[in-house]
Amino acid sequence: MDFIENSLTSREDSKKAKQSYGNKWSVLAISSIPLVMTLGNSMLIPVLPAMEDKLNISSFQSSLIITVYSIVAIILIPIAGFLSDHIGRKKVIIPSLAIAAIGGLISGWAAWKIKDPYWIILVGRALQGIGAAGAAPIVMPLVGDMFKSEKEVSSTLGIIETSNTLGKVISPILGAFLATFIWFIPFLSFPIFCLISILLMAFFVRRGKTEYEPIPFKEFIHQVKKIFKNNGRWLLAIFAIGIILMFVLFGVLFYLSEVLEREHHIMNVKKGLYLALPLGALCLTSLITGKIIKEYKILMKWITFTGLLLMSLSIVSLSFSKGMWFMIIMFLLSGIGIGASLPCLDAIITEGIQKDQRGTITSIYHSMRFIGVAAGPPVIAILLNQLEGTLFYILAIIGIIAVLLTLFAIKPDKK
Repeated sequence: MDFIENSLTSREDSKKAKQSYGNKWSVLAISSIPLVMTLGNSMLIPVLPAMEDKLNISSFQSSLIITVYSIVAIILIPIAGFLSDHIGRKKVIIPSLAIAAIGGLISGWAAWKIKDPYWIILVGRALQGIGAAGAAPIVMPLVGDMFKSEKEVSSTLGIIETSNTLGKVISPILGAFLATFIWFIPFLSFPIFCLISILLMAFFVRRGKTEYEPIPFKEFIHQVKKIFKNNGRWLLAIFAIGIILMFVLFGVLFYLSEVLEREHHIMNVKKGLYLALPLGALCLTSLITGKIIKEYKILMKWITFTGLLLMSLSIVSLSFSKGMWFMIIMFLLSGIGIGASLPCLDAIITEGIQKDQRGTITSIYHSMRFIGVAAGPPVIAILLNQLEGTLFYILAIIGIIAVLLTLFAIKPDKK
């Protein structure tokens, strides 16, 4: 009997070890998606001045190369979420990655072979935006499908948010480095990253639990209305906080980039390294937070509250000095605050919605975040010209609004 019991125990341990090994590869596969999608957009930012020279376009036209990506994604993300709830996550993600890769190829080929390629580059960027809409936002509900334990969901979402931020950290450095060879190489490198992500998804993320029976569109609309009727207060609060976090993050990064170049004459890869410091803090904080929060939603609320308060206080402190290291330290603290908040918001919204409706709701949340990404730099540019003296007070007030929303609108069940 002891031999049989030991044999059974050994088999169970072996099965758990294999499952753990498989989970690690599946987490790696899905983590590659936000990393790749972030590279596809942010990698081009340090290359924009070179594009203006090579394509003979204005700074506004070069900004559209970034903006068109986000605008297309904002529009299509909810549609992608709806489809993922009905035909399956992988059936949306893998074709979307392929579309994004094709978009990169079109932009790179146009820059290489066509005399006046600007408009064709925009077409390729729009295709990349379509791919982004159907890839990165579907990751959150996919994580919710893959794991039964809320602890595993929270931890994995922390890794996903870390991967997303890691893309932001390395993007300006990698983009500037690749462009030193040929300015359009960042376009052509993107399909390679997409192919790696497609292969990881195809081989290491299984189907089954992510497949749902389609429901009539009228019934779907009724269910969404019911979700917002029952959960509208905290859902809308999280949507608003998501916009604010991305608006502040990309706005202050734009400001830091401008000041480093204008006031301190730091440019190119060196500037990218300085920008990577607060983003690195954000990345590390996201990873740690994802492991701490587990399934404790009340803890998620108070970490979000503290993180947003830290972000607001550090930003208002920037009004006191333009000293380079003072600015970087304050931005680093704001990065820690944002990095603590994002995994908590991801976990609350993923675990608070039923599995068959997560794709739609989390996709709307990602659309809101894209609004913040798209609005941050141009709004900060306008404020820099018109209201530079009060810029950081305005950003701090916006941050305090997010703090108050967290305090009064997000009320997890004490159980």
